[in-house]
Amino acid sequence: MNTITFVSRIACTVGAVLLAATGVMLTYEVIARYFFIRPTIWAAELSQLCLIWGCLLAMAYLLTLRRHITVNAVTSLLPYNAQKACAFIALAVIVVFSAIVAFWGYDIAHDSFVRGRLTGSLLNYPLWIAEASVPIGFGLLMLQGVVELVQLPGSDTTSLGATHE
Repeated sequence: MNTITFVSRIACTVGAVLLAATGVMLTYEVIARYFFIRPTIWAAELSQLCLIWGCLLAMAYLLTLRRHITVNAVTSLLPYNAQKACAFIALAVIVVFSAIVAFWGYDIAHDSFVRGRLTGSLLNYPLWIAEASVPIGFGLLMLQGVVELVQLPGSDTTSLGATHE
């Protein structure tokens, strides 16, 4: 396992913990609100933040596991070499798209950091904290996509998604 895949795996683990924390926070909020009539001011907002970070941190490693959603009804009917070419094209598109999103996402997060923008909600935390998930998540997806592109010729991979239809 190379360094980028290792970092992707750690990021995915952190993402999984954040998603679990989201469930805990929302469960707490429901219990506090409906059983004790004491809603929180933090649970919904922090759970949204954890959900955003959790999903975006997991993207890169899920690419290595082939767990992204794919529609391969047509490509699975193609010959092996054509399937391989489709996987190559899909990975190239992922790399380019992720690079663009990471670039502009960084620009947005950096601008919010410089300007000191806040969420304007009850917690009123700095907006760049949520926005930084985009360049980090998509930057890691871009790097993992490059790794997958480099490894593709020597592998039996013909699809980027799960093997079931």
